[in-house]
Amino acid sequence: MRTKERYSQDELRKANPMFSRTRATIESAFYGNNVHEVNSVSETYNLAKKQSGVIVTDLPILHTKELGLPHGATQLVYNHGKILGRTASARHFGDNPNEDAEALNGNLREDIYKGHEQKYLKTTVLVGLDPSFTVKAHIMMPEDQAFNLLSYILNLHFFDNEAEKMYAKSKFYDEPDIYFYFDPNVQDEDYPKGLGVFDAPHNCAAVFNLRYFGELKKGTLTLAWAIAHRHGYTACHGGEKSFHFDDKDDKTFAFYGLSGSGKSTLTHEMYDGKYDITVLHDDAFIISREDGLSVALEPSYFDKTHDYPAGHHETKYYTTIMNCDVTLDSNGKKVIVTEDLRNNNGRVIKTRYTSPHRVDFEKSPITALFWIMKDGSLPPIIKIDDPVLATTMGCTLATKRTSAENLPNGFDMNTLVIEPFADPFIEPFADPFRAYPVSGDYTDFKELFTKRGASCYSLNTDAFMGKDIPKEVTKKLIEDLANGNIQDSDFKPFGNFKGISYLPIDDYEVHLDDPEYQKTLKDRMQDRLNWLNKYDEEHPETPIQDEAKKTLEAIIKELS
Repeated sequence: MRTKERYSQDELRKANPMFSRTRATIESAFYGNNVHEVNSVSETYNLAKKQSGVIVTDLPILHTKELGLPHGATQLVYNHGKILGRTASARHFGDNPNEDAEALNGNLREDIYKGHEQKYLKTTVLVGLDPSFTVKAHIMMPEDQAFNLLSYILNLHFFDNEAEKMYAKSKFYDEPDIYFYFDPNVQDEDYPKGLGVFDAPHNCAAVFNLRYFGELKKGTLTLAWAIAHRHGYTACHGGEKSFHFDDKDDKTFAFYGLSGSGKSTLTHEMYDGKYDITVLHDDAFIISREDGLSVALEPSYFDKTHDYPAGHHETKYYTTIMNCDVTLDSNGKKVIVTEDLRNNNGRVIKTRYTSPHRVDFEKSPITALFWIMKDGSLPPIIKIDDPVLATTMGCTLATKRTSAENLPNGFDMNTLVIEPFADPFIEPFADPFRAYPVSGDYTDFKELFTKRGASCYSLNTDAFMGKDIPKEVTKKLIEDLANGNIQDSDFKPFGNFKGISYLPIDDYEVHLDDPEYQKTLKDRMQDRLNWLNKYDEEHPETPIQDEAKKTLEAIIKELS
């Protein structure tokens, strides 16, 4: 998939639907005489090494040749202050009818002007790693943000000769390239906690006064996912893996859940090499609603350092590291303390080479989707055969908050919250990952169950009625579903509820005749219904499909 970067004379008209006031303001800045274009990963690395405050460790980066880095490059660390996660409240979408688009554009022009005496860097990357879907993205940021630029290049696919060849073969769509302007040095007086201006219909965004790399990564993915949504793909914030067999059909499983839910663990579990497994990605991909095939959007991983203690083999694949402690080892070498000692949510760009089974394109059509919940009313696994309920459970995915978010003061991290399709939606703030109504995702995911015939399961990775569910239990369930040790006939009816069944598991008995359990389950389903009703009240122009509420009302009525 190629997008449009250049225009003929007769296209240079205000009426051109690819142009907008926001896009004109953002793209124009890229051509200033204070902007230097970096032409290689190696050049960006050398600039990042010289950035004030960057720590050059003595830990080698592997696969430097393949990554385009200088021979002998070592892992770099850069540390921030208080803000260590995404700030959803800073995001403003110009096409939101509740926003004053003209005022936002005024702030945007002023904030870009404020930086006119700075020197900037810019470059180009691809989002999407297969000719069936790849989008050109241009990024620009101040010269003193070379570390973030390097992280961006390493996280996505730098537009080098190899990328250019793939891009030239890709399908063309009448969409403009992505343009992303990033300046943490400029503060907007009207938005002292940060400002993000997004014009998703015109594939552009600008972010001010926010340093966290996640703003760049998820901001770019937000725009790319919106493009995918418009062109027949279901946008996925999750993980996908495939089990390949000689004697039966392949199984392609997609997992959806927030950081800390077990999404990455399930995606990367290799089961001691017993199976031929390929991994597409553990965070960002898309599924074609037409043929069920999948494409990864980025080659690398943006992971928590805390998950891998010093000496863990995964740390060999680190490149740029953010908000992490540095000390000296017994040999006087500068090394990192990977666990969250300095602060929560230490982060790293980890290369694709950590996963020898990585693929960028999965030709096996999607087999099943798994909603990963942290909902104590649900057993370890349920199967949902009703497409409406399957989509509704994804739309009302219940989980708990994580340290990857910049949350309001006093927020209870144990509060059960609803995350539609695992895209963080922090009330009362704007949804940071989706640039179109939730009803759009509802339709897209439902097609995977109806048009593609994918199965649906819900996994509870927290606790069931107070009893913890270890990750080993969940991993074994996935293995047995893949190899056929669990059949549809093994699932038992979940009461009288239409289209739901559960798998009996020792120590996790389901007692639907227990009044206490009935009340707990009813309350959790009511939480979901309440969320849908509240969303519709706050978004009267784009309500979620009414069938979602009706299916939950039927369950609640049965429990009553």
